Amino acid sequence: MTGPVSFATIEWRGRPVRIEYQWLGSADEDAPLVVFLHEGLGSRAMWRDFPQMLCERCACRGLVYSRPGYGRSTPRAPDELWGVDFMHRQAHEVLPVLFDALEIDPQEQPLWLLGHSDGGSIALLFAARYLNALAGAIVIAPHVMVEDLSILSIERARSSYLTTDLRERLARYHDDVDSAFWGWNRIWLDPEFRAWSIVPEIAAIRCPLLAIQGIDDEYGTLEQIRAIGRAVPQTELLELADAGHSAHRDQGAAVLDAIASLMRQHARPPSGH
Repeated sequence: MTGPVSFATIEWRGRPVRIEYQWLGSADEDAPLVVFLHEGLGSRAMWRDFPQMLCERCACRGLVYSRPGYGRSTPRAPDELWGVDFMHRQAHEVLPVLFDALEIDPQEQPLWLLGHSDGGSIALLFAARYLNALAGAIVIAPHVMVEDLSILSIERARSSYLTTDLRERLARYHDDVDSAFWGWNRIWLDPEFRAWSIVPEIAAIRCPLLAIQGIDDEYGTLEQIRAIGRAVPQTELLELADAGHSAHRDQGAAVLDAIASLMRQHARPPSGH
């Protein structure tokens, strides 16, 4: 099942915000639900076919959405500058309100978060705050600290946006491409962001956790997921050769195998079953 692209309106930061979303996968409302959290320049559409492939493989439902400022969701206001806590706000403010708007109750059905890059960090922050809400979480190339490699690659992305066709390519996926790009790029390159770390916070995570990273990730070293493994002892780590920042594209079969194994291992029935 692939549902139509739809829109929900939430209240956030004192104004109504439109959120683009789409349901995928099983029509069984008791099936596990996987919520996909995109990367720092991503959107609902930029996941391509990966969410549908995972839903088919794991017989689960999927929810894909674009965060505020991305895709067809409400763009960032022209004078709105993201703060160091921008990922915390997505995890602690936007995601719970979106669940309410879409009538998603983690107490009623098994709920999984799957996040890529910034989306992975958001998934970790949600799992650390809402300790009993998740059946499990999967993070691909998450950030838990700021590394020199990350800053170097983000500086290169800024140069590419200004001098190559990167802006035109991203514009296919975002109603306001400058909103999406500069919101992300400016905060990551803000000197205040260099001290950002969520390692102490994520130690609270109780749910099953799979952390995946490509060995050739251009936005972070393997210390990102190894730090997660030290902080959250139940974490399963998967380090993939011949894979960069988007390991689910570069090594799709291995990523799907690992996720399917985790979800089978920690399957739980819906409430009342």
